[in-house]
Amino acid sequence: MSSDIGLPRATFAKLSPHPYLLANLDPSDGTSSPSRSNGRSQNETRAPTVNLSSLSHAHGSAVVRTGDTTVICGVRAETLLTSNIPNFRDTNRETELRDYDLLVPNIELATGSSPQFLPGGPPTSLAQTLSTRIFSLLHSSKIVDPADLRIWDKRMEDEVAQTEDEQMDDADDAYVDNGKPAKDVVIAYWVLYIDIFFISFDGNPFDAAWAATVAALRDTKIPVARYDADREMVVCSRSTPAQPLNITSMPIACTAVIFTGKETDRPTDGKFWLLADPDRLEESLCDESVTVVVDCSKKGATKLLSVSRHGGTILTPELLTSKEFISWTSKRWEQFAQAIQG
Repeated sequence: MSSDIGLPRATFAKLSPHPYLLANLDPSDGTSSPSRSNGRSQNETRAPTVNLSSLSHAHGSAVVRTGDTTVICGVRAETLLTSNIPNFRDTNRETELRDYDLLVPNIELATGSSPQFLPGGPPTSLAQTLSTRIFSLLHSSKIVDPADLRIWDKRMEDEVAQTEDEQMDDADDAYVDNGKPAKDVVIAYWVLYIDIFFISFDGNPFDAAWAATVAALRDTKIPVARYDADREMVVCSRSTPAQPLNITSMPIACTAVIFTGKETDRPTDGKFWLLADPDRLEESLCDESVTVVVDCSKKGATKLLSVSRHGGTILTPELLTSKEFISWTSKRWEQFAQAIQG
């Protein structure tokens, strides 16, 4: 789009971002190809780059960059004795990750990442919302196998019902004088603290934060641990190499916004544009967004894990299941999968 009033394109975009985006998406001259203010087509996403093991003092880490949005994720594993879990039940195998808070995400938006984040203030509502969404997706996607976080110990059958701090004299003995066999019980868990830090912010933070989380978890290696009854603590082996988490899935978040071309809340004429992977400016111009989480690990199949919509009424089930919509999410998955797997 060219300016007829003598203003440079960059100046026009800053002074009138809404009309500028509309003019690019719906050019009036009929000769220009529709595009967004940043030059991308509607379904074109910013190519991601992923660097693993970037942090020296974390069990797993990743740096993810998409355009000018850059996020660092570090995973730190710490042990938690079951005797310190008030609601612990040895038979709980279905919801132990959530019940015992074994996955703890935290998001921080650095002061220098964007002009909107001021120093000295409390955590922003955006950071709290992103943490909640990451926490929910960690559990719903089942990306972490709880078996990887259990630390086992041998206990006598008549001691299983007693308090967890009453240990056998020799935890390695499989039998004792009364002939009753020892039983493997969960004596402790690994708790994964997932710290996500934005150092540059230019829109679509959830997709970048989740991709960094997935990449960091795939990079995480946990020490081999056992319970020392004499010292009543969990100790880690120095001779046995740390073991990676058993992560077999690759859920990727894909976010798009709806641009209606209207600066007010008046009814539209039905025309709209779906903009994939929005930048910060596009997010400020749109009131409706959708995030879908897909997994294309199995070749030829796109598995839809979740759909979340915010604002507006344009995104219908028919649109979300259309071939065009599924197509760009599959391409987005391929971009992140290739970047994470190297």
